Amino acid sequence: MAPQRKPSSLSQRISSSPFYFTLYVVLVMLGNVGNTTVIGVVGQSLLRESGVVRSSDVILVNMAFSNLMVSLVRNTVVMVSDLGAEIFLTREMCHLMMGIWVWIRSANVWSTFFLSAFHFQTLRRVAPPVISLHGPRGPPRPLVLGFGLIWSLNLGYSIPAFLFSTNGDENSTETLMLVSSTTRPLLGCVWDFPSAYSGLAFATSSMVIHESIPIFLMSVTNLGSLFTLYTHGHTRTSPDAPVVTRIPAERRAAKVILALNILFISSWGTNVISVNYFNYNRGSSTEFLLIVARFANMSFIALSPIVLAVGHRRLRAFVKSVLSRLCPAG
Repeated sequence: MAPQRKPSSLSQRISSSPFYFTLYVVLVMLGNVGNTTVIGVVGQSLLRESGVVRSSDVILVNMAFSNLMVSLVRNTVVMVSDLGAEIFLTREMCHLMMGIWVWIRSANVWSTFFLSAFHFQTLRRVAPPVISLHGPRGPPRPLVLGFGLIWSLNLGYSIPAFLFSTNGDENSTETLMLVSSTTRPLLGCVWDFPSAYSGLAFATSSMVIHESIPIFLMSVTNLGSLFTLYTHGHTRTSPDAPVVTRIPAERRAAKVILALNILFISSWGTNVISVNYFNYNRGSSTEFLLIVARFANMSFIALSPIVLAVGHRRLRAFVKSVLSRLCPAG
């Protein structure tokens, strides 16, 4: 691979503006450090706890891991590229990187939805969970199966990205075709579908499968959780009523998940609007909206650890401990 020094106009715009440069770096660092902190703190508590492993914490670690992978493999590389360090990969490396970008981005979306689905299923459970004190430690099998399906099915879906991609050069133009993964020639890698129709079919199916459907399901499951919590206590209990214990804690969890959903949908919506304006209008605001699309693309990954720190007891205690050491009283 040969490095090129000629940055794109968008890279020049970001690197020449102190505000854009600072905000870009802050968001990328928040994504890297924040999600690493979530994995470390929550994962450590999982390893130290004896007995049954908390499924919710395992889901949080999986979501934070997918966030971190997107932040490291995608957003950090975008930041370095937009600062002017243009590097062009070989054709074989572009096959690999395009596939990885599609895979981890798609798995990230479904991992985020998995948190809402798990909380909704927990609230709707009719019978109390069966806990075996002498059984093997570790997450429940259905949870492991769910993770396996998320990562394996999305890997299967990303196969076209491994195949229909190639390396470009300095004359390759930015093409915002696939919102779910790469939205421009990054590291010189571009799409190379056999025909325009096959590329459009893959882009459309990606938008529906990995963006629209998960967001719709996130909204439905989270609203269902809020409705279950609202109706609990307002109706007479019956043998078939869901078993909801620790109502205050469940309400806090539902609010945190709702905040994550709103953050994800806002990030996704802003990105889609900006991308489609570029594709179909390309007016005077194109360059600014492309910058907005980049920031919106990474805002959820950067800010979701902050939302989790507000609602998760161990994360909140860890943040307070760090702040107290950095800013001791007196």
